[in-house]
Amino acid sequence: MTHHNNQTSDGTPAFPPTDDPADDRPCLVVIVGPTAVGKTAAAVALAKRFDGEVINADSRYLYQGLDIGVAKPSIVERGGIPHHLIDMIPPDADMSLATYQTAAMDAIQTTIARGRLPLLVGGTPLYVNAVVEGWRIPRVPPNPTLRARLAAEIAELGLPAVAERLATVDPVAGARSGANPRRVIRALEIFETTGTPMSSLEGKGPPPFRTLELGLTMPRDQLYRIIDARVDDQIASGLVDEVRRLLEGGLSPTALSMTSIGYRQLVPYLQGEATLDDAVQRIKLDSHRYVRHQQTWFRRNPCIVPIDVTRPDWLNGVASMIEQFRQA
Repeated sequence: MTHHNNQTSDGTPAFPPTDDPADDRPCLVVIVGPTAVGKTAAAVALAKRFDGEVINADSRYLYQGLDIGVAKPSIVERGGIPHHLIDMIPPDADMSLATYQTAAMDAIQTTIARGRLPLLVGGTPLYVNAVVEGWRIPRVPPNPTLRARLAAEIAELGLPAVAERLATVDPVAGARSGANPRRVIRALEIFETTGTPMSSLEGKGPPPFRTLELGLTMPRDQLYRIIDARVDDQIASGLVDEVRRLLEGGLSPTALSMTSIGYRQLVPYLQGEATLDDAVQRIKLDSHRYVRHQQTWFRRNPCIVPIDVTRPDWLNGVASMIEQFRQA
């Protein structure tokens, strides 16, 4: 079902009545959109209006110490609204999708139990889908010894040889993993640990919530200008020092957190291999590319109601949609 055809008088897409009047699942409002489109400000304004709380669905907000470069909302920007799943893990840690999903579900359920409206907010499609669609995710903890052995095999024999072994035990995971060594290792880890192919342990469960998914949009050239200005502001606000502190604190340049846009591009500059101007330009271009990736995903999801944040009074239109949604 697509929600794009109905519109309110101000041009905002209207949320249609629920298909099932007996649907008694709890309500969840989802706010997605590309980086820098204004998700945080919108979420805070709507949370104030509807007595809500924000559950983070941005993978980079999870890391402690990554603040300026990921545009993590400050205490002031959070406007007194509780924000969950921010600063959860140290910068050298890794967050599995299963761990995130469990934490998000817990935060949503406790928000509902307090009689408040949960708003799932972020730009990481994988995180949003795992929660909204109730994904079944194998709960197999990482095995560092096994991973190291598989990584050594890839280094010695080449990725195709190890990927071929995966394809024989789990053709579906093999095809999906492609040439991504992390995915190949994870799929083999799950198979060797459980004796069951990863693909047969996965799937979509029944969606646990009744959701209204709002996708904030604006013309791409306008968004690029906002991103470029924000990057300049981040540099002026001390982003270079933030990255330097992380590295001097012992964080490896190859840590997963350091693959974040705004961080990995500054490493060559700090190592004397690039100019600051080159690094800043690379941050902007990589941010533009990431925006295109996000927008492609959002367009593919027919459940997302597009909201043009350049329209006058769009926020009141969204508030009306949420009112309808909660009463449906």
